[in-house]
Amino acid sequence: MTFSWTAHRFSGGALALDVANSVILRHDDALRVDRFAVRENWEAFPAAAAKFCAERALFGGMIAPTANSKEGLITLREATDRYFRKRVLSGSDDLLLADLLEAVAGTLRQPEAAGAIGHATAHSALRLVSMPEPERMKICGNCGWLFLDRSKNRSRAWCDMAVCGNRAKANRHYRRRKEEEAP
Repeated sequence: MTFSWTAHRFSGGALALDVANSVILRHDDALRVDRFAVRENWEAFPAAAAKFCAERALFGGMIAPTANSKEGLITLREATDRYFRKRVLSGSDDLLLADLLEAVAGTLRQPEAAGAIGHATAHSALRLVSMPEPERMKICGNCGWLFLDRSKNRSRAWCDMAVCGNRAKANRHYRRRKEEEAP
């Protein structure tokens, strides 16, 4: 199933997180959707990233992964998600960090053009590993995506207020109304 890459799909705040967030409902095996499973989606991703990604200025001219390099990008995506999700939930894990660094190294060794999406994602992941304020990385309370909280008071709770924030607030309003109506 193809779909449109919109600005919401790039609400992670870093290319590596946007790539990791290409799996929808990751925490639910029955509803999990891998947006890169459809060829048209992963071929369209670099152009959309160049348009919507927070790091687009750093990675202009990205090209889609070739069939040979797609496996490396998926390996990098999964290592990125595992490491940063664990870091947000319970702190850094040296084994997961080692896995992420191996995936980064493997991606950078691939014989692609220097501007390939895999290379840009690897560089983005390295910047995230060394970011000075790791507590700014969070997990969306609605969809479970990883995102960087760049708000001044570090209070952002959703990846995208217009989508997940509104859904959470509407759900809270609906539950409150149901409680008021109950005898």
